[in-house]
Amino acid sequence: MNDLIKNSSGRLAATDRQIDAQSQELGDDAALLLGTSFMLAVACAVLTIFFARRSLQRIRWQSDELNRVSWHMLQTQEEAARRFSHEMHDELGQSLAAVRANLTRGATHDLDSLRADCLHLVDESIANVRELSQLLRPVILDDFGLEAGLRWLADKFAQRTRIKMNFESACSGRFADETETHIFRIAQEALTNIARHAEATRVAIQLTLEIQNIRLSIVDDGKGITPSEEESRPSLGMVGMRARARQCGGELSVSPTQPHGLRIEVVVPIR
Repeated sequence: MNDLIKNSSGRLAATDRQIDAQSQELGDDAALLLGTSFMLAVACAVLTIFFARRSLQRIRWQSDELNRVSWHMLQTQEEAARRFSHEMHDELGQSLAAVRANLTRGATHDLDSLRADCLHLVDESIANVRELSQLLRPVILDDFGLEAGLRWLADKFAQRTRIKMNFESACSGRFADETETHIFRIAQEALTNIARHAEATRVAIQLTLEIQNIRLSIVDDGKGITPSEEESRPSLGMVGMRARARQCGGELSVSPTQPHGLRIEVVVPIR
């Protein structure tokens, strides 16, 4: 009887120790699980705050860029209106005033010279009107497409600036009007920036047709600009070019070239 009681007590003690050990192990596992859950919660909270801040910064940057684009568009329109007004007043207005003076001149003994002078003034006026129309919207872009428009733009740039120009194209097709217009204006703005700021001696324009994209590359050998400077202080012209590229569903990139210079590249999907 005593042996039976002793055996039962020993088994109960062993069972209690086993239960205590399992309880301790279960408590440790629960503490580890709670600690891991807490660390995961902290990590998720930190990541959420980080991505939220990045998203807010991105939204703020896009808002600022949209404001700059709007200001650039207004400024460009004002400059175009001012130039158009000056050209109309200085060139076309003076030519028509001279024609009127010739027609109302009292003396008519030298009609041949008056006629020749009037014809010369009329020809100048026609040339001025054509130049003004090209400034507003190049007719060659509508009639012959992007390649012809860019070739005309490159030729005019070389004549005006005396900078050596190399134009290469393997993209002779026609594309959506919006795509051609935006790519042409991007090239126009890039060449304007080169003429004003780059101090370049050579410029190369390359237009290529890929499987699903149109790629325009403009490279100069000027003083260039670093990507960090371009991000920290983007010019209105650069902001406008990037906005035009995104309007077509594409992207515009700016990178330095060796030994010096700048590469502006825009890739736009074909529509």
